[in-house]
Amino acid sequence: MQKTFRKFRAKQLVPWAVPIVLIVLWQGLAQAGILSTRVLPAPTAVVQAGIQLASTGELFRNLWVSTTRAFTGLVIGGSIGFGLGLLTGSLPVAEKLLDTTVQMLRNIPHLAMIPLVILWFGIGEEAKLFLVSIGVFFPIYLNTFHGVRTVDRGLIEMGKVYGLSSTGLFWQVILPGAIPSILVGLRYALGFMWLTLIVAETIASDSGIGYMAMNAREFMRTDVVVFSILMYSLLGKVADTIAKFLETKLLQWHPSYQIA
Repeated sequence: MQKTFRKFRAKQLVPWAVPIVLIVLWQGLAQAGILSTRVLPAPTAVVQAGIQLASTGELFRNLWVSTTRAFTGLVIGGSIGFGLGLLTGSLPVAEKLLDTTVQMLRNIPHLAMIPLVILWFGIGEEAKLFLVSIGVFFPIYLNTFHGVRTVDRGLIEMGKVYGLSSTGLFWQVILPGAIPSILVGLRYALGFMWLTLIVAETIASDSGIGYMAMNAREFMRTDVVVFSILMYSLLGKVADTIAKFLETKLLQWHPSYQIA
């Protein structure tokens, strides 16, 4: 039992080995003076900056604002992408009508739209939510479309033979078969979500982690800037972990996702 527990703990710790080694190396180079603190402060200085921000409440206030923006944009853009992906994946007529337009729009870098978005919405919340929604829309749309189209035709035919209605086929065959691809799209979308939010908050914002970083830049607080960047990285990792947890829960039936 203890041997199994130790094996499990070792398995959990292995992915963190490289980040820990890099942080130790970073600290060593900073302490030795090889790495200028004006360029990259030592990890201990970055942690102290984080503690200071947490003690004043500024960290949690900006963290809440950024997280709310990110997941609101994910819900809006993800819902539209999911719905449209199901529609074009299920109905050939909808694919002919809509897919070409979506593919043309997909090739426009959504961050290149920032000047236009500011003209449309100003620098308020609407602009940031629009950009995040556009950023997450395409990965979820494409993977939902792909997931629906690659459901085993044999399973669909079997469902029809067993007398399943169109609704029954969708809920019992098509949607479960498409979920692995949809969840891959969700994980891609989470990456685009944080990337878009970083850019949106650093260009025009009066709150959020991006604003915190830009405000620190004005005062030459490199430690706070680095801390803000690391916060985005941490939030991205937490979001990806939640997505992987959903995979293990929703795909317990799938042989590829069963824990060995």
